[in-house]
Amino acid sequence: MDFLKSIGGKIVGGMVALAVIAAGISWYEMDPATRHALVSGTGRIFAWLGIVLLLPWGSFFLIGAVGRRESNLAGAALVAGYTLLEAVVLAWLFGWNVRGASAIVFFGAGVLLAGAYNLFACDWIAERA
Repeated sequence: MDFLKSIGGKIVGGMVALAVIAAGISWYEMDPATRHALVSGTGRIFAWLGIVLLLPWGSFFLIGAVGRRESNLAGAALVAGYTLLEAVVLAWLFGWNVRGASAIVFFGAGVLLAGAYNLFACDWIAERA
């Protein structure tokens, strides 16, 4: 069994090394406009993820106040408000250009991810506030 694990590890390691080399060659051969678009889009996504991660923690006083009301409607409104704000920021970061099937799917997945994170983070903060 250890033999198969070591062989499997070497195969996976080789595949990862091959993928890294292919990505490096692709990056080198890419034209500057495409490279700029990739870096710019990646920066926007990371900026939005930072906003999503920090918004509940930056407003923990508001979450504590809503949690003390013990109202599901108030909690749901807070989570929905955070998620809507983050969806608007995401659309704004990409120039309100959410067109095409793949863009809509990725936008929807991002908003759902943000909503789930907001729900869990707000619930955790409200329990401890």
